[in-house]
Amino acid sequence: MIFALQMIAMVVALVVIHELGHFAMAKLFNVKVNEFGVGFPPKLFGYRRGETEYTLNLIPLGGFVKLEGENDPTESRSLAGKSPAVRAVILSAGSFMNAFLAVAIFTALFMVPRDVTVGDVVIEDVSANSPAAAAGLRPGDAVTHAGGQEVENIGDLASRINRNLGSDLALTFERGGRASNVSVTPRWRPPEGEGAVGVLLRMDNARVESRSYPIWEAVPRGVGQVGDVLYLTWRAISQWAFADAPAPFSGPVGIVSGSKEVVDVGGPAALFPLAALLSISLAIFNILPIPALDGGRLMFVIIEWIRRGKRIPPEKEGLVHMLGFALLITLVLVVSYSDIARLIRGDSLIR
Repeated sequence: MIFALQMIAMVVALVVIHELGHFAMAKLFNVKVNEFGVGFPPKLFGYRRGETEYTLNLIPLGGFVKLEGENDPTESRSLAGKSPAVRAVILSAGSFMNAFLAVAIFTALFMVPRDVTVGDVVIEDVSANSPAAAAGLRPGDAVTHAGGQEVENIGDLASRINRNLGSDLALTFERGGRASNVSVTPRWRPPEGEGAVGVLLRMDNARVESRSYPIWEAVPRGVGQVGDVLYLTWRAISQWAFADAPAPFSGPVGIVSGSKEVVDVGGPAALFPLAALLSISLAIFNILPIPALDGGRLMFVIIEWIRRGKRIPPEKEGLVHMLGFALLITLVLVVSYSDIARLIRGDSLIR
């Protein structure tokens, strides 16, 4: 019950931040905001301040900003009556705010002192016919660098491997006091129990260090963390679309179940990086060129710009968004069915 309330509060906060981006940019460019809603209708209550009604709605899983004339440029102070550049800024502002929030969360986490386990990452076993075996790695080799970056713990090495699934990764290791370099290609679909590279790892000489960073170092690290997530997401989507890689997305059931697994392992503190990751996911999802989403509306703005101001008729655009919404709901149901099936099988939903 507590976890469910935590997830609802997190989703509401992320959506409100997203909608605040649209709201702030609409106000900045003098677009009339008719309603700012938290949750989805039916409406519980609301109050009006100025020209905008602020409402709290029954279904606490989203939010919305209702702008004047979203598809009708003839209405006074309408969104559709603004230039393509202004509409693009307003439509993109929600995803920008979610990305900014993720940077802020990661930055704060880097500034807070935390215990980090560091030591020597040693290969304990190498699977036969694996990328590690093909590269000549042996039990007892200590991996010191991956992709040109120092490896201080198993998490560092796992992160570099995940960033390079399907592509070459340079490793530096020590054997008998001598350093050597090899290249491995982590696999998208390794045999069960082997991992992408095919090694079993242990840490020698492990010690715990308390680490934190001043804000001028934490901000670049926070930006870099978001960049890493965006890069991994892009690679996962492209490999799923063009290669034999698993689907990189889950429905609401999978997200909730996977989030609970993360919190069960990491405790309540795991909610903060989880919120950052969900915020990035929300930013990416909304900016995709899918009809009915911000990215779908942005796509029509780009088409109008390419056509040098010639609009697609509002009724046709509205029909595309309606059909797109229906397809989106269908996709959510299909993915949710897949997630439920995996739960019944007892599979983990953490990818």
